[in-house]
Amino acid sequence: MALLPGRRVLAAARPDDLRIQRLAWAGIRLQLPQATLFIDPLVNPDAWGTALKDRLIPVGDAIGDTSVLITHAHPDHFDAKAAADALAHGGTLVHPAGTNPLPVPAGTRARPSTLWEPQLLGDFTATAVPASDGYGDPQVSWVISAAGRRIFHGGDTLWHGHWWRIGRQFGPFDAAFLPVNGARFGWRKPVSGLPGVLTPDQAVAAAEILGARRLVPIHYGVSGIAEYVEVDDPIARLREAAREKPVRIEPLVPGAWLEWQE
Repeated sequence: MALLPGRRVLAAARPDDLRIQRLAWAGIRLQLPQATLFIDPLVNPDAWGTALKDRLIPVGDAIGDTSVLITHAHPDHFDAKAAADALAHGGTLVHPAGTNPLPVPAGTRARPSTLWEPQLLGDFTATAVPASDGYGDPQVSWVISAAGRRIFHGGDTLWHGHWWRIGRQFGPFDAAFLPVNGARFGWRKPVSGLPGVLTPDQAVAAAEILGARRLVPIHYGVSGIAEYVEVDDPIARLREAAREKPVRIEPLVPGAWLEWQE
């Protein structure tokens, strides 16, 4: 069979071909031999200033077909500089329908994503699923399928009632990247005093419902802001909540790659 000029030959990817790197804050990179997908990459130090101690990981070295997915348009999840760096050689910026993240990097395509509708992005399949934002702004979580593995990314969602449907439709997951800092916000009045992000206990419950084999905590590590207060020692609380649960807790420092154990 003759191949058209410029058409690359696709080989069946193996589970070990998918590599996942934790980036700063809530960001991750999913890497296949000929495709790269980022979710909520963050490189802008102004997003949190000195309150966030995470090392900011560069994203300008994408390989092959490249996509940047965002969960919502808040500046710590849609970092325009990170998107521009990642998509410097073209690609797709995928965002929840109903949001309008600007600026769209030059030479790229912006693609709104409707809930529950799979999208083919190079060698990845991405599906936006429901999430709940602490301020009521449009937000999604992402289900990513690639190389025979399935990944969940929760952005900075709080607890909601869609976990069971997501788990039934897409689970089990090889890994769930979930926010864990249980942050309480003081910027909007009157102050509720309630967490606007998953707490460690809620993250473990969500991971168990999703059928996640491992929970990789994201979206924690901010301190020194009076209007944004995390739970104390979220990783210790996460481990305590996961005792006797079928969920493995695997914290990663920014820049580290997830190691598959099966």
